[in-house]
Amino acid sequence: MKKQRPVNLDLTTVKFPASAIASILHRVTGVAMFIAMGILMWVLAASLSSQTGFEQVHQWSQSIWGKFIYWGTLTALGYHVLAGLRHLVMDLGHWENLESGNLSAKIVVVLAVVLSVIAGVWVW
Repeated sequence: MKKQRPVNLDLTTVKFPASAIASILHRVTGVAMFIAMGILMWVLAASLSSQTGFEQVHQWSQSIWGKFIYWGTLTALGYHVLAGLRHLVMDLGHWENLESGNLSAKIVVVLAVVLSVIAGVWVW
């Protein structure tokens, strides 16, 4: 059986639906949170090690890099939780067709942006 199917290997020409982008971002935020957990565990360990360690962590937390990492972690966590809830609802049999799946993905992204702004205001 010989199949003559076109093969498009140029991913820049492929238009992903919103649901695919939301799913990919869910995986990316999971990896980002895994990396952030290492940083946050280091911060916790350093702050509990001594008074000097606590002061260093406090000083680092007030820097632009510390605030950016905290904000990025909160943003990734917010999106990951929202997308995870969306996936749970989809596992229950809802939002499985194309229209409702794309709509729910867009809603998750909008809510994640709102949570990101709130986290930015809180951190800064």
